[in-house]
Amino acid sequence: MGTKVRDLADGTPPGRDRYIDLLRVASLGTVLLGHWLMAAISVGDDGRAEVGNLLAFEPRLQPLTWLLQIMPVFFFVGGFSHALSYRSLRRKQACAGERGAGPGAGRTESVYAPFLRARLQRLLRPTMVFIGLWGAGALVVQLLGGDGPLTAVAARLVAQPLWFIGIYLAMVAFTPPLLRLHERYGWGAFGALVASAVSVDVLRFAFDVPFVEFLNFAFVWLAVHQLGFLRADGRLSGWRVPSAMAGAGLAAAAALVAFGPYPLSMVGMPGEKVSNMAPPTLALLCHGLWLVGAVELLRAPAARLLARPRVWRGVVAANGISMTAFLWHLTAMLGVYGAMLALDLPTPEPATAAWWAQVPLRIAAAAGVTALLVAAFRRFERPAAAGPATPAAGRSTGPAAALGVTLCLFGVLGVSMVGFGGLLEGHSAMLVVVRVTAPAAVAMAAVGWLLVETAGRARGARRDPRAIPGG
Repeated sequence: MGTKVRDLADGTPPGRDRYIDLLRVASLGTVLLGHWLMAAISVGDDGRAEVGNLLAFEPRLQPLTWLLQIMPVFFFVGGFSHALSYRSLRRKQACAGERGAGPGAGRTESVYAPFLRARLQRLLRPTMVFIGLWGAGALVVQLLGGDGPLTAVAARLVAQPLWFIGIYLAMVAFTPPLLRLHERYGWGAFGALVASAVSVDVLRFAFDVPFVEFLNFAFVWLAVHQLGFLRADGRLSGWRVPSAMAGAGLAAAAALVAFGPYPLSMVGMPGEKVSNMAPPTLALLCHGLWLVGAVELLRAPAARLLARPRVWRGVVAANGISMTAFLWHLTAMLGVYGAMLALDLPTPEPATAAWWAQVPLRIAAAAGVTALLVAAFRRFERPAAAGPATPAAGRSTGPAAALGVTLCLFGVLGVSMVGFGGLLEGHSAMLVVVRVTAPAAVAMAAVGWLLVETAGRARGARRDPRAIPGG
């Protein structure tokens, strides 16, 4: 593993934006740390455990979410990477057309399917392995009548972070049309998404229009994603634009929280009437704007740091396992809590001095178990199948790829909402306007994944062994 990472790092193309790779790793790493820190277990008189949020026990810590809610940075990085990937395939298509590559060489759909497969291969394969193993394990436990103190909590909690996978799938799916809008209107396309998010919140809070708030799952996150397109075009360079973004975003977010109907926490809180996260609000969009501006201001010093071979090798290594770690980190955390309960170790009241004294040990243990799980499952993040396809291979498969990513999107979101509990009782959850069960959601995700894989597969294409993970 070490030799492979060294070879990948040493073979990095001179023009590669290493800072983007660092931001990808750092944002996911912050999510892991935040989940491990915020998870607070409490055990009732009946011996059953419940995992709550530290911020609910200690509301004074909610300002920490303005640093730990880092998902906007990951989606911003996604926008940058998606723009580069799609444009690269489009250039290959144009070259093939100039060489007279045959019928269909100039069609947009010939790019769409291989683009989806290239961007989603490292995402969907480990995700489907995670869903399959957890689903099978939960079914076996329920068939055997297993009912431990953490069983119900684990079956529900481990699936919740999959919402992020669903949103990311939507971003990949909408990249081609949104990139065309960006190339035509630039900042105007971003502004239109912001204006749409503002309109949704006005209709929601001022006029009590029902269900309109769910539109901001698209408008807010796609606006952040659009900032990645602007970066790909060099429109966030220097210090003036990032400074303006950071200052305006922070000021606007603070004003909305202080004078509007928005809560202080940038993550969802139990029992809260309004959440900035689900669905996203204008306050969260402003939060994302300031975060993106802030990380862009750090670009130059970070680039100097990443020029050091040892630092860059660490980033390359982390990129190769980041999605696997994200998928399994809650499993590791719950495993640590389960071991504590099984060994009858003390579980202090959350936010007490004794609880804080345990935090470093619990995080270290969760990191260790995560490392073991990564060692077991990291191979699924680097599939041995053919890599990014040639544009010609995707002829006439655009509709199949679009259907596949749509099924994946709703399937993964469905799993995140319904979890793995109550499989034998037909437990369900509302997905948009339709009730779904876990088996139905898993089936949708699996069929969608197969469609994306087959629609975008190139005949005879091979993965470049020098490709850096996450690129």
